[in-house]
Amino acid sequence: MKELTTGNIRNIALVSYTGAGKTSLVEALLYTAGAIPAMGSVPGGTTVCDYEPEEVHHKVSIGASVAHFDWKGMRVNVIDAPGALSFQGEARMALRAVDGVLIVVSAAAGVKTELEKIWSVVRELGLPCLLFVNDLDKDRALLGPVLDACEKALECKGLPVAVPIGEGAKLEGVVDLVGGTSWRPVKDSPKVQQGAIPAALADACAEARKKLAEGVAETDDRLLEKYLAEGDLTAEELIQGLRDGTQRLSFVPVLCGSAVKNVGSTLLLDLLAGCLPSPVERAAQSPLAGIHPQTGEPVTRRADPAEPLSAFVFKTIIDPFMGRLSYVRVLSGTLAADAAFYNATRTVKEKGGHVFWILGKKYVQVPALRAGEIGAIGKLKDTQTGDTICDDHHPVKYPSPHLSRPVMSFALEPKSKADIEKVSLGLHKLVEEDPTLEFVRNNETKEMILSGMGQLHVDVTFEKLRRKYGVDVNIHTPKVPYKETIRKMAQAQGKYKKQTGGHGQFGDCWLQLDPLPRGKGVEFVNKVVGGAIPRNFIPAVEKGVIEASHEGILAGFPVVDLRATVYDGSYHTVDSSEMSFKIAASMGFRKALESAQSILLEPIMTVEVTTPDDAVGAVIGDLNSRRGRILGVNATGATETIKALVPLVELLKYTPTLNSITGGRGSYAMEFHSYEEVPRDQANKIIEEHKAAKAAKQAVHQ
Repeated sequence: MKELTTGNIRNIALVSYTGAGKTSLVEALLYTAGAIPAMGSVPGGTTVCDYEPEEVHHKVSIGASVAHFDWKGMRVNVIDAPGALSFQGEARMALRAVDGVLIVVSAAAGVKTELEKIWSVVRELGLPCLLFVNDLDKDRALLGPVLDACEKALECKGLPVAVPIGEGAKLEGVVDLVGGTSWRPVKDSPKVQQGAIPAALADACAEARKKLAEGVAETDDRLLEKYLAEGDLTAEELIQGLRDGTQRLSFVPVLCGSAVKNVGSTLLLDLLAGCLPSPVERAAQSPLAGIHPQTGEPVTRRADPAEPLSAFVFKTIIDPFMGRLSYVRVLSGTLAADAAFYNATRTVKEKGGHVFWILGKKYVQVPALRAGEIGAIGKLKDTQTGDTICDDHHPVKYPSPHLSRPVMSFALEPKSKADIEKVSLGLHKLVEEDPTLEFVRNNETKEMILSGMGQLHVDVTFEKLRRKYGVDVNIHTPKVPYKETIRKMAQAQGKYKKQTGGHGQFGDCWLQLDPLPRGKGVEFVNKVVGGAIPRNFIPAVEKGVIEASHEGILAGFPVVDLRATVYDGSYHTVDSSEMSFKIAASMGFRKALESAQSILLEPIMTVEVTTPDDAVGAVIGDLNSRRGRILGVNATGATETIKALVPLVELLKYTPTLNSITGGRGSYAMEFHSYEEVPRDQANKIIEEHKAAKAAKQAVHQ
């Protein structure tokens, strides 16, 4: 191709739901453009973009994959974004790296929730789109009904620019309404056979072309005048009108065909290159706006290789052979191999390694990536997904997409205790690759907790952990971090006296426990007067109280929200020691708890559930059955958001239930709100379970 310039680059993301055929369509585009010698298949595990073993096994895209090809003087970078809700974090990041979007819809499956969700992000970013209706080679798959469903669900105007030749198994090709010709694939060849419109379709195509001309003319006053005067538009006027209307978001051009049969890919390539904007055009429509990382002042850049460097990191992978690779979209300037630059997000300097163009799992080393290009850079130590890297003399930080918090958690433990560190190291690296994962060690329950966006997300993570780091884990529902507190004031003496050969042990203290408001933790106060307990032993008393508070008397949970006051005691000039007063304080604390009316507390979460209108009543009813308190319901378009306070224990297995109630169209997010008292019947059950578990543990040790 001719010299690569920012003006002849097209950066495009393919988005949809699982099973729409995005990955197969990328194969067809690569094959038609001559980038690969033959088309691979998803069932056969031979596609360019689904190359991870987990993707081959599950036959779904798990991560955003990048490929590139040249078409009629244009460099086209495509990102195949995963469609499953569990992996939409990858899709959101990918959308920040592109200038246009290709929506893929299966004519056999129609519109699904995943598409509606990612469409809202596409619209929020103001990205121009094309729509490809796939799978027209399947039985009872028709273009018209699918297009109607898309227009209704996505609230957009679709403008067909192609008509299928044949239906179902008899699909032969497509008619290009702009050029007035037919396109049929040549068997076992990337080439297509161009011909006249079939006589049987002449009337339907004439009517479709008229609607196309009307739709284009309605968005441009000059073209409307021409259309009203002459009743038609030339092919050149239609192409220019399609380009302008697409980039102004006036409509979405609709193409059709079959990815696996390579029907419609040539016309699609022409429209991708002809209608979607270059980085220069996109920056003119939507300026590259960020802030200065130190001052917070607005900063803008132009999509120009001569500008200071700025780039956005949209993906991180840790490859066993290539090492750590950061996938970047260069927004301005030039990113040279082995160059030093500045990470404006983390305020650190970085030194990069080689830079590459990407074709699935293959990397083509190049000297530099210039404004508008998508590629990878190696050896970045501190840079994470979502970061901005830039020229350290001209810093800028771009906003990173908001990613939903994980909603499904599992406690895990290695099958071999020797693998604890390997599990921790492996999961931390997997979290670096996928920022929608969370991995923590819960200090209260002493468990390792992995949280993800759904069952498939977590399952795939454990598969990667086994493959990449060689460790297996057992998983179970995580423990709820209950706490204990007291209802009333209580006093008790803690006295520890032990006589042995030589020095004995003697510590004596009086403690008073008072309840505190929720969230106050444990306070310690010294009110000893007259030297009843020497001052040098008071820290030991405090330590004894704090350590004793780690395990309550009801079910062994930490004790919180109380003030422990030491107000009297006695000591022995020879036998008293820090250890004896620490033990005495612990004894006094536990004795006081017995008469302070201890109660159990449970974590309460603020939950926001997004659901379609027709499922609001069922969702609210289910939340009420989970001891939830509804705080409000807000309508946004065709969905409603329900805000409620719900105990954490009631949400541990909420995802499958919500999917069942809403037909997979609902989602939720939650965060910690407060601790509240557990109802008596629930508390008794928890206490009995604790006693049974403790007895079983003692029996094992005996």
